[in-house]
Amino acid sequence: MAVRLDKWLQVARVFKTRTQATRACNLGRVRVNGRVVKPHRSLALEDEVEIEIRDWTRVLVVKELRDRPLPKADAARVFEDLSPPKPKLDPIERILRGRPVHREPGAGRPTKRERRDMDRWRSR
Repeated sequence: MAVRLDKWLQVARVFKTRTQATRACNLGRVRVNGRVVKPHRSLALEDEVEIEIRDWTRVLVVKELRDRPLPKADAARVFEDLSPPKPKLDPIERILRGRPVHREPGAGRPTKRERRDMDRWRSR
């Protein structure tokens, strides 16, 4: 049985959707047996899949070929995880990776039009 790489990555719950898995493959962030591959590549048992996720590289060995979703508890049986531990972010980096501060529309500098309206109002 042959299984596409992007389907297997979704079944293994490495990526939430198949689209995300396909995008990672197309960007060159996924390697199989040391080679950058496309999402349509067929996997075989014992293939070593490396996925680059930010500063961390996950290393998974294919133990089971599946193309249908499994319950979350059973998803871990389709691979063997050889990944090094996930690196810790220092507090400053954690803040920088967070979402930017939310600002309500209209808060902050006035637009050019608003400034002209204010100038007209002051000159009366």
